[in-house]
Amino acid sequence: MTITKILIANRGEIACRVIRTARKMGIATVAVYSEADAKALHVEMADEAVLIGKAPASESYLKGDAILDAAKRTGADAIHPGYGFLSENPDFVEAVEKAGLIFIGPSARAIRAMGLKDAAKALMEKANVPVVPGYHGEAQELVVLAGKANEIGFPVLIKARAGGGGKGMRKVDAQADFPAALSSARREAKASFGDDRVLVEKYVTTPRHIEIQVFGDSHGNVVHLFERDCSAQRRHQKVIEEAPAPGMPEEMRQAMGAAAVQAAKAIEYCGAGTVEFIVDASEGLKADRFWFMEMNTRLQVEHPVTELITGLDLVEWQIRVASGEKLPMRQEELAIDGHAVEARIYAEDAAKGFLPAVGRLVHLKFPDGDIRVDAGVRAGDEITPFYDPMIAKVIAHGKTRAEALGKLAGALGRTEIAGTVTNTAFLTKLCRDADFVAGRLDTALIDRNLASLTEVAAAPDHILALAALAASGMVRTPGGDAVSAIGPFEIWGAPRRRVMLEIDSAVHAFQVERLGADHWRVSGAGLAADMDLEAVSARGHDWAFRTGGVARRCRLAQSDESVAVFYEGLTHLLSKPQGKRSDDLAAGGNQVISAMPGIIKHVLVDVGSSVKTGDPMVIMEAMKMEMTLSAPRDGVVAEVLVAVGVQVTDGVSLVTLQAEAEAA
Repeated sequence: MTITKILIANRGEIACRVIRTARKMGIATVAVYSEADAKALHVEMADEAVLIGKAPASESYLKGDAILDAAKRTGADAIHPGYGFLSENPDFVEAVEKAGLIFIGPSARAIRAMGLKDAAKALMEKANVPVVPGYHGEAQELVVLAGKANEIGFPVLIKARAGGGGKGMRKVDAQADFPAALSSARREAKASFGDDRVLVEKYVTTPRHIEIQVFGDSHGNVVHLFERDCSAQRRHQKVIEEAPAPGMPEEMRQAMGAAAVQAAKAIEYCGAGTVEFIVDASEGLKADRFWFMEMNTRLQVEHPVTELITGLDLVEWQIRVASGEKLPMRQEELAIDGHAVEARIYAEDAAKGFLPAVGRLVHLKFPDGDIRVDAGVRAGDEITPFYDPMIAKVIAHGKTRAEALGKLAGALGRTEIAGTVTNTAFLTKLCRDADFVAGRLDTALIDRNLASLTEVAAAPDHILALAALAASGMVRTPGGDAVSAIGPFEIWGAPRRRVMLEIDSAVHAFQVERLGADHWRVSGAGLAADMDLEAVSARGHDWAFRTGGVARRCRLAQSDESVAVFYEGLTHLLSKPQGKRSDDLAAGGNQVISAMPGIIKHVLVDVGSSVKTGDPMVIMEAMKMEMTLSAPRDGVVAEVLVAVGVQVTDGVSLVTLQAEAEAA
């Protein structure tokens, strides 16, 4: 079977990734897109593109019939599902094959065998693959599940039987917490996968998440491409992945590889897949301390680290295997070369519980040099509430783990993103965390060190002063790209200007005064003292200035909403309060406000309810995750302004508390 044109049933960075390999192989590509993605990078890169529906995934990327119609209209002979969306939907696979097209992935039978965690574990037990102790039965009543949890012994892990990515997963430490955790896990599982059934497993107290990349062909051959360590997680979602696993003994590598191959052969697996194991690392890595968790019957987000240590293109392998070819290499021909580490850059606020963010990427610059960046966005693109907020993956390779980590930390420090808050500072700190660097890994590492990893570094006074100067619009850029850097400029005008900037959720006023052609003074309550900026020059995004006799350089980008200063490996993002945002700030602690667009899932209070600081008030679903909004202070509910099922935008007041004087 010869594949000549591939339709990619996905979006973002994975769609761009598949297009690059297809182009290298001389294969034409078709992109599909929603109304929200009309100007997306994957649409621009593909040879052809077809609109398939509205912005919500349920009305576009999850519409199998629309995708098949697009394939028919463009003459595609194969469909690559990427990851997420329909990639592990066996009904879609059957529809693709019924339409006479090639599905670049495993069979519907294999996907079904591994699609439900409880059935998959039962299958693995029969295949003599070690399985973590737990309850994987059909009964879903609270009394049954709570009873099984007691038998297993706390702590336990409630897990959705369908899907993955940490959705529908809750750790429970005590019996009293089980009912609420079960209810929350079920809601999230239902919203994410359309299936609220769960299983209950023993929670391994010092767990590492290690997975094996497997590949099979239609001729019965299966190999593994070694392991990846994905233990650095927050909310059960991977943050940094690496290959090989730190401290992995060769005996254990062989045992895990053999178990993964055995699992794949048990379902006659064809294509790329990942067998995920939970490992008890309480006494180091040992060959008898790993258990099967689940199998992802698709390509993984973290596949680039495997590519870098093996020198292989896994998407090319997928296409060749789907064409009926044998695996390009045998197990004995595969070897590990060096170490690779990948970090996922998200639009999210690490300091606020990794709250997802939205916004337009007004400035975007990735690091140059010996670094791989897989991205599906450009400057000017929107991070919307409709899809996963990942911006890019930054991947480094080195001869040793220390070298790879050093390269990655440096690359993250040189990454420039303005227009939305990101997790780059958090990722940089994690790359340099003493426990992480030493390889003392487990899935709770981030939680243990959360305070230091998410601490926001205050912008030094000279950077605040420069941001105020840039926001004033009183500087021009001789010979530079003035418009794209900081908008229209004045050469001569008012000698003073007042600027408002938000710092740490507080609005500060600055006064900017011209003292000379390239000499300025900035004052305001946000500064310890008045700050003189001398020898100021701005060429495009590159700024130079002198303070206190010290010459400094940085890069700066701004929009109507914010100023971003990139300095010494950190991004200092300062908002310009305006409109609704200013009103929200003035509201003080009397309101519970939606931080982003989403759907109201539960309202937990009524008018007149008394609440304490931190009490849950509203549960909303946004960007594929469930968020609980809590009371900002002790008080009495004055108004409930939303109902279950309502779609809200960001900045909307959901619940109002009585004014403190009124409540008293």
